Amino acid sequence: MIVGIGIDVVYVSRLAHWLDNPGLLERFFHPREIEAARARRSGALFSLAARFAAKEAFGKALGTGLRGIVLKDILVENNHNGKPHILVFGSAQRALEECGANRIHLSLTHERDNAIAMVILEKIEKDGSANHASIC
Repeated sequence: MIVGIGIDVVYVSRLAHWLDNPGLLERFFHPREIEAARARRSGALFSLAARFAAKEAFGKALGTGLRGIVLKDILVENNHNGKPHILVFGSAQRALEECGANRIHLSLTHERDNAIAMVILEKIEKDGSANHASIC
């Protein structure tokens, strides 16, 4: 069952000054996200913008926004094939549990000036089924 859907777009250049401000990076991003972005060198800004959009889309999918969530409790990374996924900890994990979802789907893209993220929150029943019902 789909519990929530969220989408967000970030104007990439809006975050340009963040690269020179470690305090901002540490406030909004998990240490693994910062490390991965810096490893991308010239693509660091796109990486961070897409991840910030994912965090915002996650809050929208929850239906509550990011109120009460520490942003670095949301970790966006890529698997060995490059597919992005979200891991949640602490405040973000609690918000996910309160919403009733137990699976997060994520899609990211960036082109020129914009980074876009879409998040779908799903509740999978213990028997593995996903009942078709309404969005909370």
